[in-house]
Amino acid sequence: MAANMYRVGDYVYFENSSSNPYLVRRIEELNKTANGNVEAKVVCLFRRRDISSSLNNLADSNAREFEEESKQPGVSEQQRHQLKHRELFLSRQFESLPATHIRGKCSVTLLNETDILSQYLEKEDCFFYSLVFDPVQKTLLADQGEIRVGCKYQAEIPDRLAEGESDNRNQQKMEMKVWDPDNPLTDRQIDQFLVVARAVGTFARALDCSSSIRQPSLHMSAAAASRDITLFHAMDTLQRNGYDLAKAMSTLVPQGGPVLCRDEMEEWSASEAMLFEEALEKYGKDFNDIRQDFLPWKSLASIVQFYYMWKTTDRYIQQKRLKAAEADSKLKQVYIPTYTKPNPNQIISVGSKPGMNGAGFQKGLTCESCHTTQSAQWYAWGPPNMQCRLCASCWIYWKKYGGLKTPTQLEGAARGTTEPHSRGHLSRPEAQSLSPYTTSANRAKLLAKNRQTFLLQTTKLTRLARRMCRDLLQPRRAARRPYAPINANAIKAECSIRLPKAAKTPLKIHPLVRLPLATIVKDLAVAQAPLKPKTPRGTKTPINRNQLTQNRALGGIMVKRAYETMAGVPFSANGRPLASGIRSSSQPAAKRQKLNPADAPNPVVFVATKDTRALRKALTHLEMRRAARRPNLPLKVKPTLIAVRPSVPLPPPSHPASTNEPIVLED
Repeated sequence: MAANMYRVGDYVYFENSSSNPYLVRRIEELNKTANGNVEAKVVCLFRRRDISSSLNNLADSNAREFEEESKQPGVSEQQRHQLKHRELFLSRQFESLPATHIRGKCSVTLLNETDILSQYLEKEDCFFYSLVFDPVQKTLLADQGEIRVGCKYQAEIPDRLAEGESDNRNQQKMEMKVWDPDNPLTDRQIDQFLVVARAVGTFARALDCSSSIRQPSLHMSAAAASRDITLFHAMDTLQRNGYDLAKAMSTLVPQGGPVLCRDEMEEWSASEAMLFEEALEKYGKDFNDIRQDFLPWKSLASIVQFYYMWKTTDRYIQQKRLKAAEADSKLKQVYIPTYTKPNPNQIISVGSKPGMNGAGFQKGLTCESCHTTQSAQWYAWGPPNMQCRLCASCWIYWKKYGGLKTPTQLEGAARGTTEPHSRGHLSRPEAQSLSPYTTSANRAKLLAKNRQTFLLQTTKLTRLARRMCRDLLQPRRAARRPYAPINANAIKAECSIRLPKAAKTPLKIHPLVRLPLATIVKDLAVAQAPLKPKTPRGTKTPINRNQLTQNRALGGIMVKRAYETMAGVPFSANGRPLASGIRSSSQPAAKRQKLNPADAPNPVVFVATKDTRALRKALTHLEMRRAARRPNLPLKVKPTLIAVRPSVPLPPPSHPASTNEPIVLED
């Protein structure tokens, strides 16, 4: 019961995806919505996998400095790898999440110099942080100020002067005496002078137009004149006049009028005070951020002085009471039952009910983290085509700590097989393609449209080798066989031998004849012009669906057609073209809309059978050329009876066919 009770201030796990690791958040508020659900206002904490590589390098340097200063004991590479999973980065980013997504509690502490890093690995659900991450500025800063030690921060006490020795220090840089407790005035005389100074301050505010607008009543002016700034000015006046009351009285009221002393409470306007309260609500007592984002025209000393004066006002007491009443009305804790629904990435065994990821996984695969082959439960991890999986304990480690136990898997070390990457390291389209709710067709479309382009730039030696060793390289032959390996080392070695000799004889440069621009534009216009099918003249003859001419039938079977030309041909459910006499729409074949190449199915390789090759030999040269000259014409392809020339013997069919059923020769 206590483990499922969550209170304000607890660090908890939130699950936003079934395959991604948990989010670590700190509960700030628990609010009840209008429909009865509970939402948690949380503070975001980020992992190393959530920040950029440059910030990771900065965090690594900070960790090395911490280890050197605190003299940490040595750890192994695997422990160092797992310590990166225990490090978090605090932020000032807030978000609201449903309380039903809470998956458990964890502990997050500020890293202290006395802590031993290896102790965090011994405790479950234990994290630490030392840096603050700003998601907007993309920066990492220290969470707390360091103890400032040195001559810049502490005063250096000089040695005591000997008797008769003169002080050679600059007296202007020394402190100045502002009050002498051994003055000739009594306490009553000093109090009477302070009353006079308050009265002069009240009179000065009555004469000042801006002060009369801000403090329209006499009580407000008298209260403003009774602040510490007036008392400090009166005591400073006594000190400067040698504690002579007559001279001090004349100094309070000079010839131009009474002296008006104001503090920060009077200098600030009402709008500036409202901005300060709003900034204090957002940033707390971080006066640097308050000045930078809300009050850049104010000095830091002015903001600090105003804050401590503002805490003495009724406004501060009123806000404190309102916050206390609001906190009493909010939820203090919420009970979330243990989440028991099965994970969609769980691999269902063969004997049980088939699940989302149960089909297609091969037996004998090991865990990608601990390399075990025995586990009570397996979970799919990484891209579906990689067939990667994790055991039950490694899956829990992945969900809680956002990584794998071994450093070779997460950091991309070389292994015998290709290393799968976690979904957190992929881009958004790739991560969407790995979602279990994405179909295979949409997944292929996402990956096809979002592949990143790359450039292979050759070196100067490679470009020289292409020209000097053309007899060994044979570029035209290599272009026709792109998958045949080329011995680049042998070609470079031969190039290094021929290079000194070739430097003495210049290369023969063949002049390149370039066509004029008008000719190129004309050729492009002719190439892009669509071919119009010729319509037969005269009366239309009905099409015999059982027989076609030998030339058209053989051309439809043996001539290779592009995908664009087959876009208008209707296909049946099994992928074979329908009969040519049956049209899928009322539009003619030449005007049908072409399909998008991105929606095209996977390429299919057709292997010609012995029968098809025999029929190609039976065709005359004129028939072959006629079919090759018309590749773009939409042909009505259908299984039909093919009349074979008597000169070409064909093997008997493997199945009996009736006289009315055509013989189908498939590629």
